[in-house]
Amino acid sequence: MKRGKKYLESLKQIDRTKLYEPTEALELIKKIASAKFDETVEAHIRLGVDSRHADQQVRGAVVLPHGTGKTVLVLVFAKGDKATEAEQAGADYVGAEELATKIQKENWFDFDVVVATPDMMGVVGRLGRLLGPKGLMPNPKAGTVTNDVARAVAEIKAGKIEYRLDKTNIIHCPIGKVSFETEKLVENFRTLMEAIIKAKPAAAKGQYLRSVTVASTMGPGIKINQQKVLD
Repeated sequence: MKRGKKYLESLKQIDRTKLYEPTEALELIKKIASAKFDETVEAHIRLGVDSRHADQQVRGAVVLPHGTGKTVLVLVFAKGDKATEAEQAGADYVGAEELATKIQKENWFDFDVVVATPDMMGVVGRLGRLLGPKGLMPNPKAGTVTNDVARAVAEIKAGKIEYRLDKTNIIHCPIGKVSFETEKLVENFRTLMEAIIKAKPAAAKGQYLRSVTVASTMGPGIKINQQKVLD
């Protein structure tokens, strides 16, 4: 893969043979970020599990103490009082069958997270082929299928993110922006790592954390010492 001049300049400032401590790595990311926009800082965690097995899935949600720095648009499938609660909590879109039709017929995806009350899952389930591949399908484990829609919306707006394994057994999550203070990035990173470590499946054998890397949107990855992730 051909890399740009700025990327290669950033790469020169990283010791590729070194495993960095979290604070050191995140300070370095802020230093070498060169894009003209406020890049997202991401964590990429490779786990010693096999996502093909149901008993080795790692999935959940966690509220980052300092948010992600991104304005999240929330769609809620609900009716009656629950729809009113969602609106009052700050949901961007609230509705029922009409929203499902809009997604199906207009290929509308101007939202980042979908929340649904349990009684609406019959409607939402029909959107599985559309929402599933985009990672938008509501899920009880992530707290996005719930009757407490007000709390769900409030937490998402405050910085709640979902983490889940991809097919290569890696979790990819945003932990803030380059403009964040280093301390805030470190707190967000540790909060995420604590949640992932607690979510270790009983069926997982051997080394659980295989590798942990942080990077900005346009920058190279910096490897973190797995033994230091919570120090």
